[in-house]
Amino acid sequence: MCLVFVCDQDERVIGRYAAPGACPYCGGAVQVVDVENQWSFCFVPLYNKSKRRHLCSTCGRRLIVKS
Repeated sequence: MCLVFVCDQDERVIGRYAAPGACPYCGGAVQVVDVENQWSFCFVPLYNKSKRRHLCSTCGRRLIVKS
């Protein structure tokens, strides 16, 4: 008997935008990336969430914005 569970997380980039400021590590430009996450179990979507991330365009680090 073979039992297979197919769990998957898809991450799709919706858009990229330039943001003001500079990376504190390398001084590169900062980009805002809108990302949509989708979790599915046996090809049935269970969870959708959109997030906004800040990334450095030069070194690729994920930056944390403090308000």
